[in-house]
Amino acid sequence: MPESGKVLSGREKNDIQKTMTRSVLFDMDGVILDSMSYHVRAWQEALSEHGFSVSTELLYLHEGAIEPDTAAAIFNDSGRSVDADMFCDILDRQMQIFAASYQSMVKPFPEVPQMLERLRKAGWQLALVTSSHAEILNKVLPSEIRSCMDHIVTGDQVNKRKPFPDPFLTALSALGQGPEACFAVENSPAGIMAAKAAGLHCVALTTTLSEEHLSGADIVLNSHAELIDYINRVE
Repeated sequence: MPESGKVLSGREKNDIQKTMTRSVLFDMDGVILDSMSYHVRAWQEALSEHGFSVSTELLYLHEGAIEPDTAAAIFNDSGRSVDADMFCDILDRQMQIFAASYQSMVKPFPEVPQMLERLRKAGWQLALVTSSHAEILNKVLPSEIRSCMDHIVTGDQVNKRKPFPDPFLTALSALGQGPEACFAVENSPAGIMAAKAAGLHCVALTTTLSEEHLSGADIVLNSHAELIDYINRVE
């Protein structure tokens, strides 16, 4: 089980400093941007057009896993098979709905801009690692957030998205870092699986799911304020 908001001892802090300093790899939706509720609404509308009714929690559980094979569980309860062509149609429609109805509502979490700016000034390397397409990212990510990032990996830049490690491995290569020098911040099971498969220490935020669904992470935090405190303690 992951630790939840644990206070680090001096020895633990020193151990962390030795093994994973100066680089943070952030997920975008649900970590940097307060966007997941809007993505879910767009998914539900697109799925409804194809005769599917999917709960909000199930979509949160499968956030980021937007390939026909990794997203299959979304459709299991329907009793209908979904081939790759239908899934791509649904995904395309979801993106259309999101762009038309929701993307203008997306904003960073309030604590994020100051947190990123502080990390940059302190010399941290920062990367954004998302399953979202570059087309979406370019429309929803504010320039002040983008300018804080040393590297950005989008879902259409890799052969396999989360829960596979490819996005994080791509970011590590671009940063010139091994996983022992970094940690990831995620909010979904697929993201956690990807980070751990890449060998990263993983911090999970409960922005969309409760702690019980984030058990694969090394530590679970309940807010961005706790994340800021955590980073302060490992600097």
